[in-house]
Amino acid sequence: MLIFAAVSASSVAPAQVGPTSSEATVVATSLPKIVLPQPIDTPTYSMDAEEASAPIGPEATAQSGADDLAPVPVKPTGDLSSLVAQLRSSDAGSRDLECLAVGVYFESKSEPLAGQLAVGEVIANRAKSNGRFPSSYCGVLFQRGQFSFIRNHSWPAVNKSGRQWQNAVAIAKIVDQDLKDSAVGNALFFHAKHVSPRWRLKRVASVGNHVFYR
Repeated sequence: MLIFAAVSASSVAPAQVGPTSSEATVVATSLPKIVLPQPIDTPTYSMDAEEASAPIGPEATAQSGADDLAPVPVKPTGDLSSLVAQLRSSDAGSRDLECLAVGVYFESKSEPLAGQLAVGEVIANRAKSNGRFPSSYCGVLFQRGQFSFIRNHSWPAVNKSGRQWQNAVAIAKIVDQDLKDSAVGNALFFHAKHVSPRWRLKRVASVGNHVFYR
């Protein structure tokens, strides 16, 4: 009897290995849910009228490059007369350059261009004299007791539409840009030929209506 019961028990056990119906239901419901990807809404873009009319491709690149290019100034060349003709203007361009032109104008406006250049050179030499004189053209011009046409820190009225003033502006630019050398070199002083101050200075040259010294 005991032997039969044991055999019967061993023959029943394998039939219970698989999951019951309730367990199968649990397994089925625990499977991961597959979520299908949703389509992404792509934002629409519309060009405005300016963008629609703008060139594209190599033509656009060429146009952009042309806008970035600035005109390269051409350096004046030639003899003194040619330089003056190229640089003649009513506007000196800056206050300091105007002071240089004023000095040239009132001291030598009726002289040949070489004489005007010489006067401008002296004013520039003073401005570059490392402390001996003021370091700007206006400073040199307004230094006390140096130029007789200066009164109360001002100069007389100038006819800026006239050719003599325009020539003085051109001479000032030539001197400032060092475009033409003058025969007076590094001279720092000058006086009119009709006076004789008997300065104990080195005479450098005589140009136009003035004598120049160092």
